[in-house]
Amino acid sequence: MKTVTDVKASESEEGNSSTDNEFSWPDQHEVIDFEQERLHRKQRLAAGLRVLGRLRLAEGVAGHITVRDPEFPDRFWVNPFGKNFKLMKVSDLICVDHTGEVVVGDQPVNAAAFAIHSQLHAARPDVIAAAHCHSMYGRTFSSLGQPLKMITQDDTMFFNDVALCSAGSGAVVLDTAVGKAMAESLGDKKALIHQNHGIITAGQSVDSAVWWFVALERSCQSQILALSAGTPIEIPDDLAQSGYDQQGHELAGWFQFQTWWEELMRDEPEFLE
Repeated sequence: MKTVTDVKASESEEGNSSTDNEFSWPDQHEVIDFEQERLHRKQRLAAGLRVLGRLRLAEGVAGHITVRDPEFPDRFWVNPFGKNFKLMKVSDLICVDHTGEVVVGDQPVNAAAFAIHSQLHAARPDVIAAAHCHSMYGRTFSSLGQPLKMITQDDTMFFNDVALCSAGSGAVVLDTAVGKAMAESLGDKKALIHQNHGIITAGQSVDSAVWWFVALERSCQSQILALSAGTPIEIPDDLAQSGYDQQGHELAGWFQFQTWWEELMRDEPEFLE
């Protein structure tokens, strides 16, 4: 997973400077204190859940997004079990520690959310947020047990950055041992295809984690459609790497989410309550 630091260092080495006709990556918000950062992350989490609900990627009570607490890194904020994604508000969110205890809030935590996310956050201190839903094309593609092929420009944001895992394939993930196996399979990548289950994405912000999830879902969709029509032509590795360098890094993922944030702030500002 290419981080914000990696991108900024690359820009510095290349001597990139902004002019009136050049694009430069915008700076993310400045962290002032724990309380402000906690609120910021919770607002982004509520927004991310609404985005997945709007896009109909969440079905019933399955699915979860988590974001690490800035003050207590062994805790994460998550949507409560059974709450409609499209109606989520900041005040609905609950905080869970890595033993599964709800330390803030009075609603239950999804057992699968704990089994998966507790292990991912423990294994990856660099990960701030992770997203998972039982989306149609992600879960369908996961049944093939195949890696994601680079067949479209958009796929290249995942070049060499998607892992596969078959541990506990097809069963509801209630055992933290399976969650640990998933985290180990993910390694330092930003996305995982869990066989016969679906996809999960990780990022240094809720913004990027949610964008990666939606983008990977669409890549799974296009791959299924292409395979049903024939044998897709794959993009050469050097061009795939070039695409990844342009759109596969943390800042790119964060930036893509801002269009959804703008829309939600206009249409549904009550999510901030």
